[in-house]
Amino acid sequence: MSAAPWLERPFDKALLDPPRSGAFEVLDDLVASGVTRILYVSCYPATLARDAAKLVGELGFRLEAAGAMDMFPHTAHLEAMALFERDR
Repeated sequence: MSAAPWLERPFDKALLDPPRSGAFEVLDDLVASGVTRILYVSCYPATLARDAAKLVGELGFRLEAAGAMDMFPHTAHLEAMALFERDR
């Protein structure tokens, strides 16, 4: 069995909700799987920005939409979302 069993089945869309450290380590494998649309939900906008730079600058995606929500108004935490797409 693979260390990443999610790579064994075909899919073209992905929902990422990584920890504060982001998803940088899985982006290459995810893109190699043939994914064309990624919805990235982040609890730490700095790692979302870092990962977005790789998706757009190196991996051929474009940022289609982005937004942020203050789900915890009495804290400094912010949820951010971004939709990335790649031509098939």
